[in-house]
Amino acid sequence: MEVQKKRVLFLCIGNACRSQMAEGFAKAYGSDVIDCCSAGMGPAGGIPELTVQVMQEKNIDVSAAFPKGLDGVDRASIDLIVNLTGNSLPAKMVTPVDNWNVRDPIGESEKVYRQVRDEIERRVMKLIAATRAELTGEPLPEDMEDEEEAAPRGRFDRWRARFRQ
Repeated sequence: MEVQKKRVLFLCIGNACRSQMAEGFAKAYGSDVIDCCSAGMGPAGGIPELTVQVMQEKNIDVSAAFPKGLDGVDRASIDLIVNLTGNSLPAKMVTPVDNWNVRDPIGESEKVYRQVRDEIERRVMKLIAATRAELTGEPLPEDMEDEEEAAPRGRFDRWRARFRQ
């Protein structure tokens, strides 16, 4: 029996950094349980080279990605919106929203891009594990249940290996 995937929209301001990173990680690690897309409230003119570079360091190629707006998203088909905008979304939205308070790296250093990328990777991994548990009945990894925002490197590497598709 095939699992009905959770449809996730990663939303940020320009769809150039954070939401593109989240979409890249979700597709790489969780394509068995998550069908995702990304968009921006006001799409940027392109994807910054640093976004492409830091994702390539994780062997995820986002070089063909481009900023998209909400007008191209069938919001009625979305099960969860991951809000990376740093702002509240309109109260009239009926889709569940998970607010991720992640720094916007636009205009920042390469070091900041890597920090943002790593934080988004951890959060996406947690979302994938929780979704997999919810959809398949598979329990969360024991070492993930108590995990805070910064996981010890060895434990995180084991999760990544478990989820890499």
